[in-house]
Amino acid sequence: MTHSLLLVGCGKMGGAMLDGWLEMGFKPNLIYIVEPHAEAAAALAAYGVTVAPNVEHLPIDLDPGIVIFAVKPQVMADVAGPYKRYRGPHTVFLSIAAGTPIKFFEDTLGADAAVVRAMPNTPAAVGRGITVICANAQVTDAQRDICQKLLEAVGEVATVDDESLIDAVTALSGGGPAYVFLLVECMTQAGIDAGLPADLAAQLARVTVSGSGELLRQSDDAPGQLRENVTSPGGTTAEALRVLMADDAWQPLMTKAIAAATARSKELAG
Repeated sequence: MTHSLLLVGCGKMGGAMLDGWLEMGFKPNLIYIVEPHAEAAAALAAYGVTVAPNVEHLPIDLDPGIVIFAVKPQVMADVAGPYKRYRGPHTVFLSIAAGTPIKFFEDTLGADAAVVRAMPNTPAAVGRGITVICANAQVTDAQRDICQKLLEAVGEVATVDDESLIDAVTALSGGGPAYVFLLVECMTQAGIDAGLPADLAAQLARVTVSGSGELLRQSDDAPGQLRENVTSPGGTTAEALRVLMADDAWQPLMTKAIAAATARSKELAG
């Protein structure tokens, strides 16, 4: 990057991105962070970055190439406005706030502002996230590449041109970790109901799901093929799958759940 980077908010997601940027070799002296909490700000300063409690305390001559909004969606309306001062042909605004549409930033920062909306998920905290981005017409190819590069610090990045698809993305990958954690809870309880000690059931479910995820990540096989690889005809796994793959079981329930979450995302976005 030839211009500085301004990160607004440095909670769990912002902190994960910061760690990733520094590991990728981004220079700390080019990173500016707005963090109002004194204790968190002091910890961040140890990285060698510049930290300010609010936009008014940033250097007067700061001219960032990218401004990243990493604050909670419910406070975005109170936060974003003052950053209009950085709008310009070489500056792109990147938001990772769920449910906050591009139009909000165009209305707040100016219709000519270059805006990229991103939907990451929580595995970004361990560098295994997936983020989907959507850019408005003002974003150049170079600016899109910069945003993608920065987000790749915490995982994979995909792109959509139709912003309305972000609602389904939010439902699938945004909420997806919660569905996986629920699976672990359900498997644990099922193990307990089958007679296993609670701690053993929890260990078996947790390690099985996390290990299966890593196997899936490293394998070139499709999920269906991996499923078949561990399913012997007429065996115990096949019997369990007969229940889980019934017409009224997992697939229709998951489809219904994703549809409900998608609809709620649309409602929240207004």
